[in-house]
Formats: sequence, structure tokens, C-alpha cells
Amino acid sequence: MSMKQLLFISISLLSILLSACSLTETSSEEKDQAEPAPASDKEIDSKEKPAFKSETGEPGTDSSQEKESGESSQNQQESNETSEEGLAIVENPESIKVVVNKNRKLPEGYTPPDLTIPNVPFYFDEELPKKQMRKEAADALEKLFQAADQAGQDLVAASGYRSYERQKNLFEGYIEEYGEEKAKTFSARPGTSEHQTGLAMDVTSAKMSFKLDESFRDTKEGEWLAEHAHEYGFIIRYPEGKQEITGYTYEPWHLRYVGKNVSSEIHKAEETLEEFFGLYLSES
Repeated sequence: MSMKQLLFISISLLSILLSACSLTETSSEEKDQAEPAPASDKEIDSKEKPAFKSETGEPGTDSSQEKESGESSQNQQESNETSEEGLAIVENPESIKVVVNKNRKLPEGYTPPDLTIPNVPFYFDEELPKKQMRKEAADALEKLFQAADQAGQDLVAASGYRSYERQKNLFEGYIEEYGEEKAKTFSARPGTSEHQTGLAMDVTSAKMSFKLDESFRDTKEGEWLAEHAHEYGFIIRYPEGKQEITGYTYEPWHLRYVGKNVSSEIHKAEETLEEFFGLYLSES
């Protein structure tokens, strides 16, 4: 075989080998693109973790309005637990929007937390429990009294927190004096009194000789309170003309703290707490 023929054969074999290598590399690249490497554990955790809206600042972040809506829903849901008298036992007694009435009772032995004495004038000097309120309500009452004083009103606090035992003694005394049917129109059975929540305060004035009477509404203090109490988170809990709904006669002196948003809505709609939360009495 000549030298020329050997050179031709060598070149042909080299060409075939180079082509084979090229095909192998191409196949390997295509495989790498079709099957990417698995993501790291860190990347997987990042993708699996929920993106809470409260972390991104987007709409839907937990707000006070949503909290109030949640508490409203809780109030509207009757407790599955009932007392011996067949009353619903409230599940959220520490909520400032708790509804306690003739159908809804506080849990056995309930005492509200953070009771304190608001820095407002009382008609008595003794350090009695009825000077107390829940801290948030007490702070709001101080602001209300300050505003009343600046407006030339002479409000005086009369009765705040009342224990179950104290309410029991009062209610039984009223029954003995007035009879049960009459007593039930102005006094609560023990466990169903707003005073036990620590969110209520009866107020009066020197002009009323510190008495609690419907005529308080006709005083300038009573008029101011009816018009401005909601601005500080309070409502007149038992309004005039709403006895069939609340179960109690008109009490222009009975303030109940519910927070500014709820108090303003109730004042604007001229509603009761029962109407606002849809918790009507099954019987009056």
C-alpha cells in the first residue's frame, strides 16, 4: 500500500472519531437541560412558607377593624354551655364588647382582670370595690370626666364594679322590698349584671343629690352625657323606649364602655348593645 493511501485512511478514521465525540457531548448537554439539579433545602423552605399579608404590608393586614369584626362574631355566637337556669354562659367575658343580659351570664366565679380606681370624683370617700373599673374603661372615664369638667358639667361617679356576691345581696333585697317582677325591671340577677364585668359606671351629679333617677336626663349633665359619652367609648346602656329589647327600664346614668368605634356606631344608629350584636332577648 502506498504512502498516499495510508494518509487518506488515517484522515478518514480521525474524522470519524471527532464526529463521535461531538455527538456524545451534545447528548450530555441536552440531558443536563432537561433534568435540572434539585433545588436546595433552603429554596424549598422558602417556597413552601406562606407569604402572610401582614409581612408584606398588602391589604388584608390584621387591623383593629378586623379584630373588632372577629369579636363581633364571637359575641353573636351563643355559647354551647348553659347555666342551671338555662342561660348562655359567655365565652369571652374579658372582651370589652361582651354582652351580658338576662339571657347571657358570666362564668361562675368570674372576676375581671386589671381592676383599678379611676381618678374621678366620687360621691363617697371610702375605698370601696364599687370605685373600680377595668383599666381601659377607667382611663376612658377619666377623659370623659375631664371633657365634662371643661364643658362646665359637674359629673360624679357613683357605682362601678360589683361582685357576684354583692349583686346577689342587692337583688334579693330588691325582691324583698318591691317583689320579684318589679325588681327584675331595674336590677339584674347575680351573674348577669354589667357591673360585674368592670366595664360599667353609674354617674350622677350634686344637683341630683347623688341619686340615680330618670330625671338625671333633664339636667345639663345628663344632656351632655347623652350627647357626648360615645366620643369616649361609652354608651347609655339602657336607653329610653328600649325596655322590651334590653329588659330594663331607662337608666340615663348607666354608662357602659365598649370602645370608641362601637359606641359611635351605636350612638349614630340609636341602637342598644342587643341590637348592634343581634343578641335579642328570648324573653323580657
